[in-house]
Amino acid sequence: MDLNQAYYLVHVVEKQGFSAAARTLGIPKSRISRQVKTLEEVLGTRLLNRDSRHMSLTEAGEAYYRHAKMALDCMAAAEAAVRQDTDVLEGTVTLSCSVGVAQFALGRILPRFLAENPRVVLRLQASNDYADMIGDGIDLAIRGHAKLLPDSGLIQRRITEVPWHLFAAPDIAKRLDASASPTDLDGEPALALGWRPGGNSWSLVGPGGSTASVPYAVRLRSDDMSTLKQAAANGLGVVALPAYVCAEDISLGRLGRVLPHWTAGSPEISLLMHERRGNPPQVDALATFLIRHLPGLMHETGGS
Repeated sequence: MDLNQAYYLVHVVEKQGFSAAARTLGIPKSRISRQVKTLEEVLGTRLLNRDSRHMSLTEAGEAYYRHAKMALDCMAAAEAAVRQDTDVLEGTVTLSCSVGVAQFALGRILPRFLAENPRVVLRLQASNDYADMIGDGIDLAIRGHAKLLPDSGLIQRRITEVPWHLFAAPDIAKRLDASASPTDLDGEPALALGWRPGGNSWSLVGPGGSTASVPYAVRLRSDDMSTLKQAAANGLGVVALPAYVCAEDISLGRLGRVLPHWTAGSPEISLLMHERRGNPPQVDALATFLIRHLPGLMHETGGS
């Protein structure tokens, strides 16, 4: 049994394709395809049915995959048993999150995790589009959501709620201070997160659980939080953003909080991971690290 060929086949099956397996392993797709073809030639049978769009195991392939997976798991367990005494994490973790979370949260804490675990390699995919965790070979994903996430067969671990506030340049924030009400936002230009048109209103929650829906006229629309934050600091309008994103700007006086007794929602942040036994230790370690350190960071407000 050639463990390398078995290793490649198992990855192709679990990632549901050659391209996804190649991305996960960080090697050319052609190498994996060549190894699987050689394996089929050695065994004298076809293991995979495949065309340009679909792939499935043959009956022989299902039997080989089942035994190959058991063999590889035993080898991994054997290696882990030898390494256990060293207590050193080693391997690759692929993490997916939004651009905002990457810029304003993970950029501050991931260097610490990597410094503490010098043999761990991190692949961070930052995108505002939800990635296919299986197809893209992603181990962990951080997701923000206002409603329950659909049941996807993935483990969902709640991290925290993230308060969103209204922010503007200091002179605008001073005018729309604690004595103002949501109706005072009427006529104020707005900066909206998300580049697609639609949803031009803020849903605000105030003292005692009171609510208000405030329509606004968009001056600038973008899916980049940095762009919106800078535009707000330049006096172009009012923007709703996560509090931690603007904490430093509040501390430095570049931004002020508008209607400080009102919030623009508190969506949840969850960590998604594959529902399987035996996650690699570096994946479990990063999951634990994120769940421990993200809540405190995401509740920073800059003292306002």
